[in-house]
Amino acid sequence: MQTPRNPQISRADRVLLTVMAVILATVSAVAGAAANYRPAAFPVAVVAPAPASAQDMVLTGLIAEHRCLAEALYYEARGEGSRGEKAVAEVVFHRMEAGNFGNSICAVVYEGAGHHGCQFSFTCNGELKRPREEAAWQKSEELAAQILTGEERLRNMTGGATHYHAVWMRPFWAPTLKKTGQIGGHIFYRAGRGPES
Repeated sequence: MQTPRNPQISRADRVLLTVMAVILATVSAVAGAAANYRPAAFPVAVVAPAPASAQDMVLTGLIAEHRCLAEALYYEARGEGSRGEKAVAEVVFHRMEAGNFGNSICAVVYEGAGHHGCQFSFTCNGELKRPREEAAWQKSEELAAQILTGEERLRNMTGGATHYHAVWMRPFWAPTLKKTGQIGGHIFYRAGRGPES
């Protein structure tokens, strides 16, 4: 007889738990290998295993990265559907790869937060304090988990974009970048100038 699934655990939660289990196993294997490593030139000494807090730090970091990506998808493109949310995710990852916007998802998303020059408007306009639409938030969390686990692959539909804005905006920086296209209500850009690619 099959046991009924817990309806309280969403698919995103199951994916995130699976990712956490894999990371825990990896951290445990690395910590175990490090604890058992003995250089040939030195006498064998007792090496203590890595503290459990290292695993906690890895999990805490993973959960934070997932949350930051989910927040970017939700607040920047929840009305754009999956395609629009994936386009925002691409910009986050392109910025991370560029190296001058931050070296983690959270660093990229929250760059300039609390200041006039925030990179993602929701981090400085008070939107984080408003209640979320539960169904849309759950979809963003699930998509973020799928992207982070590789279940949902990003296909560079933004053409390497590191910037975007809503179609109704006219930011001062837009003419200095190369327009790569429009997806839903956002126009995307990357470094360089010239006609669209």
